[in-house]
Amino acid sequence: MGYHPGTSMSSSAVRPMDLSESALVGIYEVSKLLASPNRLERTLAGVLALLSSFLDMRHGLFALLDKSGEPEVVVGSGWSEGNAKKYFDRLPQRAIGQIVATKMPLVVENVHTSPLFEGSDLSEWGPTDGEPFSLVGVPIKEGDNVVGTLTIDRVFSDRSSVRFDHDVRFLTMIANLVGQTLRLQKLIARDRERLMQENARLGKIERPAISEPRFDGIKGIVGSSPAVRAVVDKIRIVAKSRSTVLLRGESGTGKELFAAAIHNLSPRHAKPFVKLNCAALPESVLESELFGHERGAFTGAANMRKGRFELADGGTLFLDEIGEITPAFQAKLLRVLQEGEFERVGGARTIKVDVRFVCATNKNLEEAVQKNEFRADLYYRISVVPIFLPPLRERKGDLEPLAGEFLRRFNAEQGTRLTMSPSALDVLSECGFPGNIRELENCIYRTATLARGDAIVDRDFSCRNDGCLSAVLWSGSPESAPSPLFKQQLPIVPAQRSPGAASAHPSSGAEEEDEAAFSSRADSSAGEQRSERERLIHAMEQAGWVKAKAARLLNLTPRQIGYALQKHAIPIKKF
Repeated sequence: MGYHPGTSMSSSAVRPMDLSESALVGIYEVSKLLASPNRLERTLAGVLALLSSFLDMRHGLFALLDKSGEPEVVVGSGWSEGNAKKYFDRLPQRAIGQIVATKMPLVVENVHTSPLFEGSDLSEWGPTDGEPFSLVGVPIKEGDNVVGTLTIDRVFSDRSSVRFDHDVRFLTMIANLVGQTLRLQKLIARDRERLMQENARLGKIERPAISEPRFDGIKGIVGSSPAVRAVVDKIRIVAKSRSTVLLRGESGTGKELFAAAIHNLSPRHAKPFVKLNCAALPESVLESELFGHERGAFTGAANMRKGRFELADGGTLFLDEIGEITPAFQAKLLRVLQEGEFERVGGARTIKVDVRFVCATNKNLEEAVQKNEFRADLYYRISVVPIFLPPLRERKGDLEPLAGEFLRRFNAEQGTRLTMSPSALDVLSECGFPGNIRELENCIYRTATLARGDAIVDRDFSCRNDGCLSAVLWSGSPESAPSPLFKQQLPIVPAQRSPGAASAHPSSGAEEEDEAAFSSRADSSAGEQRSERERLIHAMEQAGWVKAKAARLLNLTPRQIGYALQKHAIPIKKF
């Protein structure tokens, strides 16, 4: 009788010669499957599917054991993958233990009458009518050690033609093939690990010393200025502890990036890093986002939802802009920081979490505490280890590598190959970037987008074309002035006239006198810290764009103000 794949071969339906022939075919098919480059669980599931074509069986179970004898990998056939472990656990320990201890096969013709299965719950193994079943198990060996078991079961029958001895021999050969495959996979994994370690060792020896913009292997942190080195050194120390960290600094200094570095360098790096911007959500939504909510807690809460605290359990929770939360919510947050427990919105069950907190703010919290805008007890809870992030103007030497990194990202996103010329770097060095790294990134992307050649040059920048809106933003009225954290004078963005301006618009003698008067008097009234154009715009904004008032502020005449506006192409704002 020939072999037809997928056809069940009962040992009662074939002659003795056919049993040997089918076993050979089965071993050949299983060996091909074990040699395929698939995941181990998938390979074992395929072996069980093949066995069902050669044996009278309902279910099959592969159980690979760890060094302590506990099941490490369980793969089943006849049940869903998720239920295989559950059914294996229902097998009595005495039965599995006998296979492992004796290193011999086990045959139980009727589990309902076997002492090994006395008191075991096998109600879901057999048919619903309670018909008994038989079980055959063989050990999987790796050398002299038992590393797993292979078990099958079938409906019990008192027919004398059932050949258990054939099934045991066949399953033993299959178990030996699986054991050899496991041993081979371990040898390959060991050799691969040894090879990788050797390559890493040789790479360290042969790798030339190259100064890289990224500092000391902390991913994403570009620059090696003394200010950055001081922060990174402190982060390396703080990351090892569980203390709460408060990142302080101006907007755009990369607080989220440093928070991620603290998590990645901590013992919690394998656990979640969850972040939330507290200023982006109203108090009601913020409470649900952090604590989660139960089903029906409020309109639209159709399902239970875990909050950020639960999601970050065992890991790190980064709370950005923590200085913007309301006093009412500060009290709720304080309890979680103190006790590590909370209740979901609409719930009554107290939930314990193990979370490491990293907070950030650009707000002066000390002043907020004095004004009773921020709770003092919460301030002391979050400011255990304060770390002040330096603004870009204090990171001398980091401007060029940062600009190069942003240009590299732009080229990768746009598929371009732009470079930075020395004249472009000179322009960047003239600006103080009060918006810090975020403003620098915006400047590089904008300039790279509008660049006309293969290299960015000085004339590509907006400030060289009197179009830098950032300069107008930071040199406007006191209401739009930067944060008090700024300790230096804002940058000077000089206005430039085109080379042909003098010849295209010849000035009369009166106009030349007005220009000289404006320059000298404006210098004496506003100092030398701003360009002529910026001083004019500042005076016009203070005067509400009324030329007569601006003239009085600068000690000039309205005609001189009008000429200066025309000279610098400043449009009059009308309200």
